[in-house]
Amino acid sequence: MILTLLKSRFADALSGIADDPAQLLDMIKSSQDPKFGDYQANCAMPLGKKLGQPPRDIAAQIVERLDVADFCEPPEVAGPGFINLKLKEEWLTEQVNGILVDDRLGVTPVSEPKHVVVDYSSPNVAKPMHVGHLRSSVIGDAICRILRFAGHKVTSDNHIGDWGTQFGMIIYGYKHFVDQAGYEEDPVGELARLYRLVNQLSDYHAAVNSLPDLEQKLSAAQQALTTAEAGGEPKDKSEKKQRKALRKSVSGLEQQVGSTRKIMEAVRSSPVVSSAADEHPDIARLARLETSKLHAGDKENLKLWNEFLPACLSALQSVYDRLDVSFDLTLGESYYNPMLADVVSSLQEKGLARESDGAQCVFVEGNDAPFIIQKSDGAFTYATTDLATIQYRVKELGADEILYVVDKRQSEHFNLLFQTCQLWGFEDLKCQHVSFGTVMGDDNKPFKTRSGDNVGLESLIDEAVSRAAEIVAENDDKRPEPWLDADARAAVSEVVGSGGIKYADLHHNRDSDYKFSWDKMLATNGDSATYMQYAFARICGIFRRAETTRAFVREAGAAVRISTPQERALVLQLLSLGEAIQTALTDYRPNILCDWLLSTAERYSQFFDKCPVLKADSEELKASRLSLCELTARALELGLRLLGIKTAEVL
Repeated sequence: MILTLLKSRFADALSGIADDPAQLLDMIKSSQDPKFGDYQANCAMPLGKKLGQPPRDIAAQIVERLDVADFCEPPEVAGPGFINLKLKEEWLTEQVNGILVDDRLGVTPVSEPKHVVVDYSSPNVAKPMHVGHLRSSVIGDAICRILRFAGHKVTSDNHIGDWGTQFGMIIYGYKHFVDQAGYEEDPVGELARLYRLVNQLSDYHAAVNSLPDLEQKLSAAQQALTTAEAGGEPKDKSEKKQRKALRKSVSGLEQQVGSTRKIMEAVRSSPVVSSAADEHPDIARLARLETSKLHAGDKENLKLWNEFLPACLSALQSVYDRLDVSFDLTLGESYYNPMLADVVSSLQEKGLARESDGAQCVFVEGNDAPFIIQKSDGAFTYATTDLATIQYRVKELGADEILYVVDKRQSEHFNLLFQTCQLWGFEDLKCQHVSFGTVMGDDNKPFKTRSGDNVGLESLIDEAVSRAAEIVAENDDKRPEPWLDADARAAVSEVVGSGGIKYADLHHNRDSDYKFSWDKMLATNGDSATYMQYAFARICGIFRRAETTRAFVREAGAAVRISTPQERALVLQLLSLGEAIQTALTDYRPNILCDWLLSTAERYSQFFDKCPVLKADSEELKASRLSLCELTARALELGLRLLGIKTAEVL
């Protein structure tokens, strides 16, 4: 990689000037403007400040010691102390021709591979996947693909929720409310309905019990605010601050009372649901009891659990198949159940777990909340399961690193989990919470249906494919003779639709919330998968018009010549794939690879506009540009594949 080579040479040049050259090497980056060269090093500024010398003088010293003559033009010092570097044309030509027949496009595998376990998606079974599972699934899958390409050993694990409290709710619902005909026709749909119903009735009774207290608190807060405001204008800052706090308290309580009444009204407005609520006043406790019975090995509940599970797993798999997401392991919470008691015992023996209010807890220094590993009623928790899972992944799988691709709202849990693991004895294990934000709707709230339900992931894919089909048909119908039959159109629509959903998620910084937009997702220009897929298809079209194939051009191996700025820019971009992959893996951010793909497609477009391929001035130049086109197609195809996105030769 060019950047790796530059950093190596700069490390040598800085070794006699800086105490710690490694800290300065990250300041060598690609230039944003070609007039400043191909790369720029800004390390002279902080070094000059530290040494008390003018940065330009420091830059001159670095340049004097810098040995890059074999691949760079003489470095230039610019501005306050920037070092501009331009790669030699003949060296670039040699490098690009060296990767013409390389499937990896010059990206060498890492010298010290790790075994990384990636935990992602992790839905609760017996409930249809919704848009909230999208980010974990596609980000986790992309990270696995990039890690594997980089040369690491990867175990992808779908740690599904198949043993938690939702099963107690479903079992209770099945025993009391099942629609047998509906269950036989659509088992997962009926189980999901039962879960929602039991959850709704539990929330209703909790609301009924909490409303009087909330109303009393609201009344007291309103009275306090009225009394405070009766005294006229605030006398000082303290009183002003107090009134502001009172208003905030009133507003918050009003919202709580409003949402509580809304929960109650939703039940009371339906005679059927209201009747069920009256008949099952203790439903929340009884549902928890069904969970406890399941965990204790109750025959009836285990029989139902084993009956429910296959259909639920099959429904999940159908969504994964459409997204082209797969896992090496699917070990749910139930797999670790036999290990949980030993986890608690081990933590107790090490003096890490102790009793608090009847529960077994680990207290981590610097955290107010304890890490509860066993409840006062003897039930184990998600924390216990996660600890058992880590123990299994290290001792049985040999993991060096574990990544958890999970919503950022779970950050406190993972902070406690990782610190507990360190105390438990897993000091050499690296764990990271690869957090992500929320998919938002036009109202800047989490993306929901009009009725307020979570958007089903399968229905989201259906909609994306349907919209993609319109685009594919419109483009194909513009041709004198359509190229795609009905089956081909359907296949291409699936590629474009699912790819659009994935890229729309992946091209954002994973920490950020983002607003879902159908128009942006399937745009044929700009930062979208469709734009990249069209760039790839357009290149394939050149080979059809040339009455040749990519495979033939690749095998012919005509050397690439750099004769225009556009060719040079495209070559430089193609040679930077390794840098993009390395940077994307630094903190597990697939959006870095998305940025690289966008830049590649844009630079190809500039090349295509200015550099005739089939009408080149000579056969030699035509062959050179066909080789460059084939290499670009392979780069786009590879980059998209590492994101889990497919391509089609005709769109």
